[in-house]
Amino acid sequence: MSRTARHRSRRRAVLLTGTALLTAAFLLPVPAHAEAVTDYTITVDTGARGPVIDDTMYGVFFEDINRAADGGLYAELVQNRSFEYSTADHASYTPLTSWSLSGTAETRDDSGRLDERNRTYLSLGAGSSVTNAGYNTGIRVEQGKRYDFSVWARAEAGATLTVTLKDAAGTLADSRKVAVRGGWTQYKATFTASRTSSRGRLTVATSADAALDMVSLFPRETYRNQPNGLRKDLAEKIAALKPGFLRFPGGCLVNTGSMEDYSEASGWQRRRAYQWKDTVGPVEERATNANFWGYNQSYGLGYYEYFRFAEDIGAMPLPVVPALVTGCGENRATDDEALLERHIQDTLDLIEFANGPRTSTWGGLRAEMGHPRPFGLTHIAVGNEENLPHEFFARFQRFRAAVEAEHPDITVISNSGPDDAGTVFDTAWQLNREGGVDMVDEHYYNSPQWFLQNNDRYDSYDRQGPKVFLGEYASQGNAWKNALAEAAYMTGLERNADVVKLASYAPLLANEDYVQWRPDMIWFNNRASWGSANYEVQKLFMNNVGDRVVPSRASATPDVSGPITGAVGLSTWATSAAYDDVEVTAADGTTLLSDDFSAGADRWRHAGGGSWTVQDGRYVQTDEAAENTLVTAGDPQWRDYDLRVKAVKRSGKEGFLVAFGVKDTGTYYWWNLGGWNNTQSAVEQAVDGGKSTLISKPGTIETDREYDIEVKVRGRQVTLYLDGEEWGSFTDDKPAEPFRQVVTEDARTGDLLLKVVNAQPSEARTSVGLGSVRVSSRARVTTLAADPDEVNTETDTPITPVTSTFRGVAPTFAYTFPPHSVTLMRIDRR
Repeated sequence: MSRTARHRSRRRAVLLTGTALLTAAFLLPVPAHAEAVTDYTITVDTGARGPVIDDTMYGVFFEDINRAADGGLYAELVQNRSFEYSTADHASYTPLTSWSLSGTAETRDDSGRLDERNRTYLSLGAGSSVTNAGYNTGIRVEQGKRYDFSVWARAEAGATLTVTLKDAAGTLADSRKVAVRGGWTQYKATFTASRTSSRGRLTVATSADAALDMVSLFPRETYRNQPNGLRKDLAEKIAALKPGFLRFPGGCLVNTGSMEDYSEASGWQRRRAYQWKDTVGPVEERATNANFWGYNQSYGLGYYEYFRFAEDIGAMPLPVVPALVTGCGENRATDDEALLERHIQDTLDLIEFANGPRTSTWGGLRAEMGHPRPFGLTHIAVGNEENLPHEFFARFQRFRAAVEAEHPDITVISNSGPDDAGTVFDTAWQLNREGGVDMVDEHYYNSPQWFLQNNDRYDSYDRQGPKVFLGEYASQGNAWKNALAEAAYMTGLERNADVVKLASYAPLLANEDYVQWRPDMIWFNNRASWGSANYEVQKLFMNNVGDRVVPSRASATPDVSGPITGAVGLSTWATSAAYDDVEVTAADGTTLLSDDFSAGADRWRHAGGGSWTVQDGRYVQTDEAAENTLVTAGDPQWRDYDLRVKAVKRSGKEGFLVAFGVKDTGTYYWWNLGGWNNTQSAVEQAVDGGKSTLISKPGTIETDREYDIEVKVRGRQVTLYLDGEEWGSFTDDKPAEPFRQVVTEDARTGDLLLKVVNAQPSEARTSVGLGSVRVSSRARVTTLAADPDEVNTETDTPITPVTSTFRGVAPTFAYTFPPHSVTLMRIDRR
């Protein structure tokens, strides 16, 4: 989550001699009254040929998180339409969640059900009714538009169902009557809304005893008016990105929970990994599941709909299947050979479903569902962020061998765990390289600072090794400063298009009333949707990729880094812990802080949550549910010191956190011991609230054991000791370069596409050299610029592209890029 920036680095003006910047020794401070400006040069080698950029370079990743599917992209307006909600999904859920009853009604799970995989239905007594509240504030309808109602019903003696749409102000459409007689049958009706409302309620009343299931209301107008279709405004926003691929369905959905199927033999397990066969065929026969993110997923939006959506938006489908090694904090490897073989066969069957002829078993199902032609699947990913690299890779090899034996033209993608660095990452990459893997999926969520510091990440990757699929990445916020940092990073992705073949921001969608994860690209409620600042950057890049990189270089921003300075701190995360004997000693041996808490804790400032008290001469945080309970002591100007502390975990999920270099509650370093559900330890750096990992190792913290912790800070070098043994060290000296560029060529038009990011508060006055190439004097310019803390909302979108024409293009020309901006300049070559 982003926080308001508390520190602004002061940029310095520099003198320009020819094309070279003077050295830092000659930097002149900007007078208070002077215009804030920094000078740069960009030199484009138009005679050279850089890497080819594939059409699939940028794509989107859809995961059912933040109610992205039900109540989101899936256009169904009725929540819990088949009465399948359960405490297995969420502790507060029942089969009647989102429903209200009048009269006699009860949900049943017995042999009278509609289908064995749709196990619960509603028994409604004569003269009774049931009303659905929809999502967010209610069911959204718009005046003059049509809505298709359907229900599966059973009434052996016959009954009349009266269906109404109302809100608190009255009728929203003329009611409909449906005559029901006999066994389970689907009945349909159509409403035309008489006025617009976001607070609608759908009511079904019966004249006689009846059983109901799959109570549904769909807008007639879905994306491309597909049946069982997608919400139009959300699908259109995704389509407007022109994504080269669609990765689905997860994410943590595919590598958490049971790997068993949904059947009587497995005990109808609800907490299962996402398995594609559960999600195809008639919607009333599809399984239900407990979503990893804490709600129910109906699977109305399933694999067929994902493939169809990918085709509709011109994107390559890229499904992810379970590897039988769980992740996302679970970290278990399944050793059931029969289960592994079944999942491998399921993967082969998935390829047949996508590509097989209609005469095949699974190709026939695809055809029966309405798509006789193959979907043209070319890539498939196995697993997601597994934290057990050896166990994962052993299983991955089994999947790959089976797929390659029957479908050698399919690219099988591996992954490198949940982080951008560390032991798991290094081990996974070693296994992938040694195993000759074609492509490796990397994931990371880091601070804007990290993205500005790591533009060169892929410059040093082996050009002969596995290619990179950057399947999930984002800086930690939806403010413009986050999008700027991501834009700067994307210039490095394009520059390394020979290594980074696919990239997708994540997550894609978030319903503002059901949020489990931030940031997100597209936000929505039941009445509107809007693109975040990050969306605008993704759209600008994705719509203007180019076909080949044109080599270019830019001068750097002068920036002189001082030593790490800051106070010290203690914290916990979902854990109760006790601290004692805190000692901070300067490099010359002077004691800066010594606290054994025998006199209380008056020196410590409580900056976070939790409950801190002194107990038996120790400083104890007792609330094991609280997260980030930071307390701090000392001077923000401290430098070159040793911090020592004793720590004991008392109870809870994780270990403890020891902070240093603390500037404020959003800017600090901390050593996170026993983090990530007590599976690893890492040093994280927080800048304005956004965190990134600097060093990490697997490891756990034992309960009731005292640990001796020491942190030695010298300049920008930090060394860490655990129980007297060196645990690790790092040097935080990488500059955060705010001025980045990339140039590509549009093969069809010959245009040069110059993308420049200026992520600093000063203008970037720039000399651009294009060599001897002949160009038009006019260029089309698109600019995104805003204050760094601005965000887009439903009612206000300050981050919006502005187009203009620049008439000063020449082989060498000057252009001033605005502060905090992303600029696309499309230059016509003659």
